[in-house]
Amino acid sequence: MILQAAGLALLAALSPTTLLVSAVYLGSARPRLVGAAYLAGAIIMSLIMGLVVIAILRNTGLSHHNQRTPRYGLRLGLGLLMLAAGAFLARRKPKQPDPDHPKQGLVSRMIANPAPGSAFAVGLLLFAPGITFIAAVQVIATANADVELTTVAIIVVVVINAILVWLPLLVHIFAPGMTSRYLTAFNGWLRANGNKILIAVLIVGGLIVAGNGIFGLAGG
Repeated sequence: MILQAAGLALLAALSPTTLLVSAVYLGSARPRLVGAAYLAGAIIMSLIMGLVVIAILRNTGLSHHNQRTPRYGLRLGLGLLMLAAGAFLARRKPKQPDPDHPKQGLVSRMIANPAPGSAFAVGLLLFAPGITFIAAVQVIATANADVELTTVAIIVVVVINAILVWLPLLVHIFAPGMTSRYLTAFNGWLRANGNKILIAVLIVGGLIVAGNGIFGLAGG
């Protein structure tokens, strides 16, 4: 259960936007303070949303053995939803920016002037639960596990989900110059390929979750 949930959490963590924001904050005048505030927002949002999803799913009785079919039906539905989202993004043509009328998104405006308060808010905003994260938590919620194992599993998922926030921050503590240099160099590639990465994550995650749902239904 933990291994499967951790794998899906890793897919959920592969967000180009998350890493881009980390690069901006670690290149600011107060990198560690701002980065720590960003991490706090990410962890708090992930933990709260994880607990909310677990509470909702367990209150529907999906952790009970006699709910095997609805449990795997939910996984199949989440997997198909992820595949549909990936297919939609793959078919949609990215909108070309107008150089005469540049527009900034909400996150871009919030990170323009890095500060602890706005960084915390960005962490909350970016780590609102996506489909892949919900799929990871769903594995935990529908497992017939005790409180101790469930607690360990949700901590593992939350920590992995925020890996692109705490890992750059941790490396920056020991090698600030190198971290900022490599993140800045990587920034351009991420901006150019972020949409492709997101599509790949949705398709791979969708195949895994949908396949697990089909396998479970067939075995039931």
